[in-house]
Amino acid sequence: MQGNLPPEAQEKIEELQDLQETAQQVAQQKQQAETTLQESKTALETLDDVDEETVMYREVGELLVETDYAEAYEDLEEKVDSLEVRTETLRKQEERVQTQFEKLQEELQQMLQGGGGPMGPGGPGAGA
Repeated sequence: MQGNLPPEAQEKIEELQDLQETAQQVAQQKQQAETTLQESKTALETLDDVDEETVMYREVGELLVETDYAEAYEDLEEKVDSLEVRTETLRKQEERVQTQFEKLQEELQQMLQGGGGPMGPGGPGAGA
């Protein structure tokens, strides 16, 4: 079917496919960041209920290393702040990709309907 399409339309279809892949990747990254953010917030809330003198350990690669309450709390707060920024950035990126996708889809639809329309000259049927 794509063999019958004008080269401009084929190009737009390829762009749409690329954008769709990008959207899926961004959505997956955002989901992972949101999950990690929620886990970190839960850990931070749990620390609120822990006595500051309690011996704690943190995971460093494959090891558990002793840490103190203040350091654990501060590290978790920093992680939460960082993840909040990351999820917001990914949310905005997801919106931009979706907007680009919809615009490109609309351009392709106009192109395939033979209009070219107000998008400018050069579309199929232009000058015919």
